[in-house]
Order: sequence, then structure tokens, then C-alpha cells
Amino acid sequence: MKTLILGASSNPDRYSYQALLRLQKHQHEVVALGRKEEVVHEVSIQTGLPELKDVDTVTLYLNPIHQQAYYDYIIGLQPRRVIFNPGTENPAFYAQLIQHQIQVEVACTLVLLATNQY
Repeated sequence: MKTLILGASSNPDRYSYQALLRLQKHQHEVVALGRKEEVVHEVSIQTGLPELKDVDTVTLYLNPIHQQAYYDYIIGLQPRRVIFNPGTENPAFYAQLIQHQIQVEVACTLVLLATNQY
């Protein structure tokens, strides 16, 4: 199951960084998009809108204003679900995702992983 972390960071204090480590620990394939190209635990953080295939889950670590630039991109990936982590809640985007039969989950990726609900 491939997960895209949108808003990935190499800063260990960021939740997106912690999510990357925990997803790897739980044997999930991880791809990451962030503001700058770097490598975190053998995962290359990409920039821009790379062509990705077979993304099951997008987990968001971008506030709603920054999400807007990715609406079409995320919908085009046709993931099974999008997780809106705390601080990323965006009802306007939920509606678009639901229209495209993409599940909306308002939850914390770290909690989902810790409680075996991911």
C-alpha cells in the first residue's frame, strides 16, 4: 500500500517526518512531496507535481490554503483516501474528493498507525 506524504519535511520535530518513519516501520511504501528536495531515511522528498502511480493514501500536512495548489493533482492520483491530519481540515476540499469517490478521513496518521487502524 503506497502512501503519499504531502507536506513532507526533514525536520524531526515535524509530524510529517514522524509519519514517514512510522509508515516505514509498519512496512508501508512511502513517497513524499515537500518544499525542498532532500532525503529522509532513504525516501527522496520530491518537489513539484511528479507523476506517481498506485497511490492508495494521501496524508496531508499542509494547511488548507496551501492545499489549493494540489487539488487537481491529488484528485488525478485517484487515491482510495485522503487523510486530513490535525490542522489540515478543509471542508471545501472534502466535497470535491467525495464527488470523485475518494474517501475523506479526518484523523491523525500517527494515531491510526499506533492503534492499528491505518
